[in-house]
Amino acid sequence: MAEMDTSGGGHKKGPGVKKGKKLSTRIDLTPMVDLGFLLITFFMYTTTLAKPKTMEINMPYKDPNDKVEPNKIKESVALTVLLSKNHRVYYYEGMASDPTKPPDLKATTFAAKNGIRDEIIAKKKMVDDLKRAGTLTAKDEMTVLIKPDTTSSYGDMVNMLDEMNINDIKVYAIIDITDVDQNFIKETEVANGVK
Repeated sequence: MAEMDTSGGGHKKGPGVKKGKKLSTRIDLTPMVDLGFLLITFFMYTTTLAKPKTMEINMPYKDPNDKVEPNKIKESVALTVLLSKNHRVYYYEGMASDPTKPPDLKATTFAAKNGIRDEIIAKKKMVDDLKRAGTLTAKDEMTVLIKPDTTSSYGDMVNMLDEMNINDIKVYAIIDITDVDQNFIKETEVANGVK
């Protein structure tokens, strides 16, 4: 048992000094040691709970010997999102595979109202309506092509991935932005007077 003795000692005896009764004060430190170990255990356990969590992205395996062409995305199910500087988000329907015909590029933000989320929801509803009408098959899923510009921020990319989770978008791809897409952004910014 751990204890600490705090009894007094070394008093001078002199004439007229009454000798008092010495009381021994003992402090039992055993509960303090137990408390220390409990605190250490508690803090070790809670720090393991506070580890940062990352989003898992499963990348498909591409067999170099496989000559099968990947599934082609239909223009009617594709939504292309271009992430630009100053948290600007540009989007258009389809993939703009023909550079001579520029798409109808629209600008938005990550705002809760009238932001990119509203556009994703509208596109998802349109794809579901086309499935119900029989124009698309059940295998055709809405596909979002995310193309971050070199001037976009890492936070914008994380926000866009969050939008994919929030809106339950099963098929999306992160693709390098093309020179054609960058020209689309520049032309739209010049037309709108954005610097």
